Amino acid sequence: MNLSELKTGDKAYIVKVKGHGGFRKRIVEMGFIKGQRVDVLQSAPLQDPVKYRVMGYEVSLRRQEAEKIEVTDNEREVAEISEPQNVATTAHYATHSARHTINVALVGNPNCGKTSLFNFASGSHERVGNYSGVTVDAKEGYADFEGYHLKLIDLPGTYSLSAYSPEELYVRKQLLEDTPDVIINVLDSSNIERNLYLTTQLMDMHLRVVCALNMFDETERRGDHLSIDTLSSLLGMPMVPTSFKTGRGLPELLREVIHIFESQEGHDNYYRHIHINHGHEIEDGIANIQTFLKGNDLLRLRYSTRWLALKLLEKDQKAEEVIASLPESKQILAARDMAIHRVKEETGNDSETAIMDAKYGFIRGALHEAGYVVGAKEDTYKTTHKLDALITNRWVGFPIFFFILYLMFEVTFTLGQYPMDWIEMGVERLGELIGDTMSEGPLKAMLIDGVIGGVGSVIVFLPQILILYTFISFMEDSGYMARAAFIMDKLMHGMGLHGKSFIPLIMGFGCNVPAVMATRTIESRRSRLITMLVLPMMSCSARLPIYIMITGAFFSVRYQSLVMISLYVVGIVLSVIIARVLSTWVIKGEDTPFVMELPPYRFPTAKAIFRHTWEKGKQYLKKMGGVILVASIIVWALGYFGTMGVAPSLEESFIGLLGKSIEPLFTPQGFDWRLDVSLIAGVGAKEIVASTIGVLYTDDFNFTPLTAYAFLLFVLIYFPCIATVVAIKNESGSWRWAFFAACYTTLLAWVVSALVYQIGNLLL
Repeated sequence: MNLSELKTGDKAYIVKVKGHGGFRKRIVEMGFIKGQRVDVLQSAPLQDPVKYRVMGYEVSLRRQEAEKIEVTDNEREVAEISEPQNVATTAHYATHSARHTINVALVGNPNCGKTSLFNFASGSHERVGNYSGVTVDAKEGYADFEGYHLKLIDLPGTYSLSAYSPEELYVRKQLLEDTPDVIINVLDSSNIERNLYLTTQLMDMHLRVVCALNMFDETERRGDHLSIDTLSSLLGMPMVPTSFKTGRGLPELLREVIHIFESQEGHDNYYRHIHINHGHEIEDGIANIQTFLKGNDLLRLRYSTRWLALKLLEKDQKAEEVIASLPESKQILAARDMAIHRVKEETGNDSETAIMDAKYGFIRGALHEAGYVVGAKEDTYKTTHKLDALITNRWVGFPIFFFILYLMFEVTFTLGQYPMDWIEMGVERLGELIGDTMSEGPLKAMLIDGVIGGVGSVIVFLPQILILYTFISFMEDSGYMARAAFIMDKLMHGMGLHGKSFIPLIMGFGCNVPAVMATRTIESRRSRLITMLVLPMMSCSARLPIYIMITGAFFSVRYQSLVMISLYVVGIVLSVIIARVLSTWVIKGEDTPFVMELPPYRFPTAKAIFRHTWEKGKQYLKKMGGVILVASIIVWALGYFGTMGVAPSLEESFIGLLGKSIEPLFTPQGFDWRLDVSLIAGVGAKEIVASTIGVLYTDDFNFTPLTAYAFLLFVLIYFPCIATVVAIKNESGSWRWAFFAACYTTLLAWVVSALVYQIGNLLL
């Protein structure tokens, strides 16, 4: 808990002081150090500031400052907190209990191996994708190491901490507001110069950083030379060679994290704050702006004033919003504008360009001092170049792409049929066993018709789900997904979308919810919003059980794959049309340039593919035992009981009465009341459509293949599940767009399915 949470008369013991440079140093100098007892004496008449007793004297702190001091009221922990600090020995680490939590944020460029570190260290099974922005939210994991409990926060991959893209703003917000104890800056050491740009921005923020020189095995194969000790000294932070494929360097990295956490700035070889010299005009501008910023206690508490001054010189909109409410905001902006004018006169560049040039100049100088030389023993990109010559070729790139999609669906539907039949046989035998051993009554009916009929009708499709996710995982982890975005950009642009939109759209075949979240990687708000709104057209894996159930019942084996693929094609075509309509008449604005890293191909390990696929399988099984089970029992109960108790027939049950009341709405589609009810049930989760059909159709289906296809189209297009609607609201920031997505998809589904059924009746 924080010191600000205590009430008058309370006592506590200091765990640690958070915050930035000057503020933190001042607070510690005043006696707020680990293990010291603090007594809350009284609050000012307006409840702020508060008077405390620490180290025998009284001191007042504002509540906003007390929020940055972490305390505990557990006296048993005090002895451990107060032990003499000697980080040189492992024995010291072992004396600390797991209560000594270190908050560690993982920061780095996309594709640097950050999430691999997170998975390796914490044992978590988070998604690892070999394309930009796979981590679209902060993931938390935990690791216990030598007596410490490390809370690991995996932040989105980002190239900088500017305000250019959503992930940059998100990472910046997390670092500023949550202020982790230590940051692990993961660098792709095979591309170290570009990766160090983000490191220089972390230096500006006055944060405690440990660098992981990841993929160091690739630089060794290439024959690179780099004095790590020299570079560490020049940047003022320790650097550890790592390879998170094998776990190389992880123990050394975590020891450095503990070392920095326990050490005081400047008291060891590497951890010392370095100021990058950006040139005298920029430095003069920083100094002038800081004279105003340092006078504001709230700003000093929350930000490094040097970093904030730099952001103002870059004309960062978010930084300008921070100082807009200050009484001296006009003077600050005037000082900023004067500095920008002088930089333009001296360098001929705007201040933002001058700052970037200075940072890269510092990086090149540091690498030169560290003797950095790129080796020529092995071209680690040789395989990538050969594959790209084929995969992104003008003539064969598209055929290869469409063949991969066809292969994915064909294998999913054909190979998955065998284990599906085995599971279906097991479900049938289980139902027969219960039917033979239990006496008649509601319990037996619920188990056979509700649980087994509902859940069993959905769980049989687990093999297809696993096969589909195996393909998607392979494309993501190998680096092919980024190439797919590359070759599809022109088509995407014609739709009014960004090339990066293709990645969420492909992810949508797995699940629409993470696909909506993945739109954060798209810099243009216009493209991001349009992508979210057309994503429901992508047939997620939750619809797959319905497709397989209906096509298996109404279409011969010869046509089943074609019917399946046609649904995906219809969804893609509709997404193209809708995107074009939205970009032309509904959501207008400028697009952003297509700038996207094409990482080297890396063949994913079987273990990684299996782990990712099984995680999705577990999620599917959990849904079976949760929402699908509950929904199946509810549907069964509504079909078993009626107004007079046990319903004499399904039509006279509660669900029958509901279905009959809405049946006229779906007459143009040829649906009967049972199909209508299943569509309503599917609003919560699409799998419930299949489980509802499994419960209601205890006998054979009684509608034509044309009705079946119209029904499949309705399922494809209509209302995205509630989780997707909520995701759209969260990512768009407005319920308006979430409701729009729910309404337009349902209306479109009604129109398309009615047209197909009516035209089909005329032609057949």
